[in-house]
Amino acid sequence: MNAGRPQGVGTAWVLTCCAVTAHAVVWVLGAFVVAPTGLDELTATSGAGGAARQLALSGGVLAVFLAGWLAVGLRMRAGRGWARHVLAVIGAGSLLFLATDFSMSGGETGLWPLLSAVPDLLAAAVVVPVYLPALRSRFPAGPHRA
Repeated sequence: MNAGRPQGVGTAWVLTCCAVTAHAVVWVLGAFVVAPTGLDELTATSGAGGAARQLALSGGVLAVFLAGWLAVGLRMRAGRGWARHVLAVIGAGSLLFLATDFSMSGGETGLWPLLSAVPDLLAAAVVVPVYLPALRSRFPAGPHRA
């Protein structure tokens, strides 16, 4: 870690990287490993070609989103206040998604619902270190250049 960078910023960056990685892992597990897999379900409704196209599109959109998320995390590390606000929105959105996902799944039991919740919980956890009072000087109020 950079000696001039507060510990909370480093913690938020590590949590961001963990959340991004966890989202990618959960997507791969849901698409190809955990039964019924997304591939199986898509193949049943759209055929093998349609399933491949839908998974490729889904994976591509996810990759773009995750790359953008990492780019925002890097801007947060550089001290950009707008980036910590974007990370806060991502964290709040993740909690909202998690709450609605749990309510729609009907109390599904097992390890998979818990594992699939980890990325959303990590995304929400990023908010805590970047809004600690000790980091106010790191993210001054007012306009910043990107």
